[in-house]
Amino acid sequence: MSVSLYYSARRDTPLSPAETAAVQRVVTVRGATYPYDDEEGLHLYDTGGDEPGEILAGSTKLSFEPARMFPQLRHLLGSMTELRRAVPDAEWHVAIDDGAVEWQEPVGYTLPGLDDPDLQAELESL
Repeated sequence: MSVSLYYSARRDTPLSPAETAAVQRVVTVRGATYPYDDEEGLHLYDTGGDEPGEILAGSTKLSFEPARMFPQLRHLLGSMTELRRAVPDAEWHVAIDDGAVEWQEPVGYTLPGLDDPDLQAELESL
């Protein structure tokens, strides 16, 4: 059984050309700096999404290894933060399976302990 990060943005109007370019820049730059070549990265669906008003949607399967999942999540949630800032007037939803990841000003999307170097070292030692 896999665990995935799901993300979507909704609003009544489609992305403008400038927003589309900004989203593509985020996808390109963040894709080039993704920590693992052998793990699924940021993946936006070609159709935007299946729900009414969805202008962006995607998902990423997370690693089964906790020591890899933390850097993967840090990177992906950073990507979600940049995407939300590129399209700020949309209604965003980010979740790990059914558990919502809340937006926190000023840092964006994050989880408790995600940036804890001691926890990361402990996970790597397992």
